[in-house]
Amino acid sequence: MKKKNWIKDLILVLLGNLIIACEVAFIVLPNDLLDGGVAGLSVALQPLIPIDPVWMINGLTIGLFLLGLIFLGKAFALKTVVSAIAYPVFVTLLSSVAAQFPESTFVLPDYLAAVYAGALAGFGLGLAFRANASTGGMDIPALILRKYAKIPSGQAVMIIDVLTVSLGIFTYGLQKALVGIITAFIAGQVINKTVLLGSQSAKNLMVISSKWDEIRDYLMNTLSRGVTVLSGKGGYTQQDRPVVMCVISRKEYPAVEQAINKIDPAAFMVVSDVNEIHGSGFTFEDGTLNRDIW
Repeated sequence: MKKKNWIKDLILVLLGNLIIACEVAFIVLPNDLLDGGVAGLSVALQPLIPIDPVWMINGLTIGLFLLGLIFLGKAFALKTVVSAIAYPVFVTLLSSVAAQFPESTFVLPDYLAAVYAGALAGFGLGLAFRANASTGGMDIPALILRKYAKIPSGQAVMIIDVLTVSLGIFTYGLQKALVGIITAFIAGQVINKTVLLGSQSAKNLMVISSKWDEIRDYLMNTLSRGVTVLSGKGGYTQQDRPVVMCVISRKEYPAVEQAINKIDPAAFMVVSDVNEIHGSGFTFEDGTLNRDIW
């Protein structure tokens, strides 16, 4: 099982690096796009440091890998070392391929370049994050920020990307930087979606009602969902009030809401979105819940 998981993680990391390398070779470099990643940083520094962008990308990738080794540990570095090798190789090879075409082949309007670059970068980074690794670029500072500031991966990447893009104001002007911020925003959103790819979304329902037993019976017997009855106490009345908790699918919610309102129009309901559900007995694949575990 461990070997199978390791192979799966390796494939995700390599695929993520390949996707981002495609973004860099065919969108970022041809359009001088400030995408917030290592490639965007190399583009921003190009007018100040006249080094081939591909070589600058490779040097920054190695330097950031060492930074990740220090702050994120050896286990993280062991997975990231694949990216530290694969990403520069992919970028170098794909940039050579792109160079075989006329310069105008991959030149896009700024807004299109921003959208496509953000989507590809976000998807590639998201795949690597699913393997608890990185692509060896500016996502390493983002992961360090996530670790110590306790914020979601997408938001951390967005913050680092915006800071990186802001450097481009001094070399390419405000318009290019604003386009880069669009790329960073899209990448952050796509990362969060990719990290949760395949997870089961649902709604967590908590109900406080004098007819809690009827609501419980409806959820268990009619809806065939598991129920947890929590012990609650009214803050004002100091009376014990059972709280019925149940996780249901999104499509079930309208019917459940209607049924509960019919049982007790005065029922107090708290509903929250759930992105992932873990634990014995719960699966949305077959739409069932093992009620005995509750």
